[in-house]
Amino acid sequence: MDFTKLPSILTPDIGLLFWMLLAFLVVLFVLAKFGFPAITKMVEDRKNYIDESLKKAHEASERLENIKQEGEAILQEAREKQAQILKEAAETREAIVQKAQEKAKSEGARLLSEAKAEIEGEKQQAIRDIRAQVAELSVQIAEIVLREKLSTDAEQMKMIDRLLDDVTSTN
Repeated sequence: MDFTKLPSILTPDIGLLFWMLLAFLVVLFVLAKFGFPAITKMVEDRKNYIDESLKKAHEASERLENIKQEGEAILQEAREKQAQILKEAAETREAIVQKAQEKAKSEGARLLSEAKAEIEGEKQQAIRDIRAQVAELSVQIAEIVLREKLSTDAEQMKMIDRLLDDVTSTN
């Protein structure tokens, strides 16, 4: 293959190679002087930032673990207090129920005795009313019977004589 017949872009001559090498060296020098230190500084800063972030994350993780443990302790304490409050509430409820039952029994007994006394009073009043009604009815019946028996003058005189004889014989 003959390299002389190739286009000039593929076969650069010595002058072009020299200028390209010179430009490369200048760019390499500028990068080495200014670019690479800045890049390495940025990489180092980034590494430090990541390390610091990891350290902070580890500390946060430890704090979170401590907070979880404190939370569990607080939750356990709250459960114990809840159990104690529920126990006290049950005892208080039982005491209130017992007092209410005792009060209800005493109130029931009082109401029962009052009701019995009232019933007895009403019974006595009813007996008095019945006796008064019986006495009144008896008088009315006796009056009716006497009117029928004593409808004539002779019967009236006969009755008067008999009553006088009864009165004089008892004295």
